[in-house]
Amino acid sequence: MAALVAALLAAPGPPQAHGGEGLLATMPPAAPLPHRLDQALLLVHNALPAQGLRLSAVSAACHQCAYQFLAFIPASNGSSGKASRVAVAVDTQHPLSLLLDGFSDDRELCKIYYHFGEAGNYSLEVKTMSRSTQTVSCDLIINEDPINSYLPILFAFLVYMGILALVIVGRLLMKIDPVRNWVCKKLNPRETDRMINSELGSPNRADYLSSDPSQHLWSTVSRQRLRSLDTFRGLSLILMVFVNYGGGKYWFFKHESWNGLTVADLVFPWFVFIMGTSVSLSLSSMLRWGSSKKKVLGKILWRSFLLILLGIIVVNPNYCLGPLSWDNLRIPGVLQRLGFAYLVVAALELLFTGAGAETVTEMPCPALQDILPYWPQWIFILTLETIWLCLTFLLPVPGCPRGYLGPGGIGDFGKYPNCTGGAAGYIDRLLLGEKHIYQHPSSSVLYQTKMPYDPEGILGTINTIFMAFLGLQAGKIILFYKDQHKQIMSRFFIWSIVMGIVSAALTKCSKDEGFIPINKNLWSISYVTTMSCFAFILLLLIYYLVDVKRLWSGAPFFYPGMNSILVYIGHEVFENYFPFKWKMQDSQSHAEHLTQNLTATTLWVIISYVLYKRRIFWKI
Repeated sequence: MAALVAALLAAPGPPQAHGGEGLLATMPPAAPLPHRLDQALLLVHNALPAQGLRLSAVSAACHQCAYQFLAFIPASNGSSGKASRVAVAVDTQHPLSLLLDGFSDDRELCKIYYHFGEAGNYSLEVKTMSRSTQTVSCDLIINEDPINSYLPILFAFLVYMGILALVIVGRLLMKIDPVRNWVCKKLNPRETDRMINSELGSPNRADYLSSDPSQHLWSTVSRQRLRSLDTFRGLSLILMVFVNYGGGKYWFFKHESWNGLTVADLVFPWFVFIMGTSVSLSLSSMLRWGSSKKKVLGKILWRSFLLILLGIIVVNPNYCLGPLSWDNLRIPGVLQRLGFAYLVVAALELLFTGAGAETVTEMPCPALQDILPYWPQWIFILTLETIWLCLTFLLPVPGCPRGYLGPGGIGDFGKYPNCTGGAAGYIDRLLLGEKHIYQHPSSSVLYQTKMPYDPEGILGTINTIFMAFLGLQAGKIILFYKDQHKQIMSRFFIWSIVMGIVSAALTKCSKDEGFIPINKNLWSISYVTTMSCFAFILLLLIYYLVDVKRLWSGAPFFYPGMNSILVYIGHEVFENYFPFKWKMQDSQSHAEHLTQNLTATTLWVIISYVLYKRRIFWKI
């Protein structure tokens, strides 16, 4: 966290100029700049008497992108010697490479690499240093200092830390008998002493205990839910709500344009992962209590159907195009993919697992004793991954190179503008139709893609199933080792290391140069292994703090984790209603956006807490 705060307070670095001298200076402010999010004003002064200039730029975040034209700067007035001037708005989210060349002869005059600051006012002065040599100088000057747009994050962090400190002090005071007795008399609280299964599993520990008398000690030690699972689910959900509401309009709280990761790219796969973990525990519980496989399969089918139906009818982003109709109905979506992944993983587990399947038996290879009993499931999953690899790299896509994984648009120097997503995009457009998939992918801004592309499309669903299956493996570890905390945590750690090694091999430890880059839009296999690496470590930490040492109750994330479907659907349906959204005084302020988004997210935490206290749990 200290590193994050330090990064947020870091100022943009000095410019690096080529083909002329770089100069960083301060002078009185030039023309006032109307403040716009993630933009700065650049005033380009051309003092060359007989040469018009062409200004182009490319973002450092745009992989293999050609320079894009920004402005033409006419030659200076030869008689008066007055330089011509053109104002240009430049992006401040990532460093930019600026290129100035002659308009008539295309001669490169200078190239500058610089990270502009938000609301800053800059001048780029182009002039001749020497009449004899015609050496051109490009000097970048700060007219008005940029603002630190990250200060609202620091302030919000301090506010929430202050609230946490007050809660801790309150809990310490409650340990004093006179204070506790007085509060109890005043409030007379009713404790929630009964837990119910959440909408995606995570059953009572006692539910999946064997009937062996030797396990009686385990059943009496803890008859409560594994709070770590609900805490993990709630943490993923609250982050998802925050980034869906806008994340303060910061770029790192939005989805990555193509390859790479941001905070927004973490949450959905973590939710899928913990769903898989809960499936393992829930099915084991139902089978131990004598439910028939036919009855359980019926529940799985009904739950999957409801998730898919809710995603298509209730939570559909194509509502913004007008009243929902078949002409513009988006078929894929978050809940649709969640429902389908749940269906496949739960049915697979039900098919090959019976009551007592997690009973400890001697294995020829102890290191694989929580894997080998489930080899049929692994063969099925590996077969799915083989299908994904074959379709991704071998399927012919008209007008695109085979195995293309790029964003199209201006990426790859604009050679494949209509190839967004390669085989994944082609399959969706072919089977679903362009009007029935997501119309504004995250690549449309930076890479200027024109093709619709759905990040929850058909091909990526295969890897979502794999992500849920890895979560299922975490549940099997909990079942297999029961209360052997060290064994459970060591297995989580080993799985995290293995997934991390696979990710490093697939990506070559780089963002864009690996065999299969980390890509949320494609749900690439490296994305799944990386997210599962993080998920195993995060689950290990939460399990240790919440269920082993009980140093943390899981609050406040535990409460939304108990009502995850209600919170997710509710935050989508009521997104544009007060008090979750209101008219801003300054829509170009990160601080105001962050305040609104954090307020809305906090309200859903409070709502889930109230529902928990009233024992209201919505499950499907």
